[in-house]
Amino acid sequence: MWWQMICSRRWWEEIKPHYEQLKAILKDNPLDIVEVYCPLEICRGRNIARGDRFENQSQEQAELMAENIKYSMRVDTSTMSSVECAEAIVKEMFLQNGI
Repeated sequence: MWWQMICSRRWWEEIKPHYEQLKAILKDNPLDIVEVYCPLEICRGRNIARGDRFENQSQEQAELMAENIKYSMRVDTSTMSSVECAEAIVKEMFLQNGI
């Protein structure tokens, strides 16, 4: 399982320059990133049920994402359907901001 952690860390190292470049390009403009969240145990169960993810993938992704990306809002897929999540994002990001 050590290789999975290396792959996850390598993934962040590969994406980090692009994330930093995006922030620099949009530094004078609003940048909203939405965290689509699910409690770890539920996410782990969903990933195992999918059959194409390894057991610790949810934990590793949670550690990387929460640590390195600044989110504007969060939606929780354990308490909201995908439609409810989409509606919450539209309401928060667009309707309340007058867009």
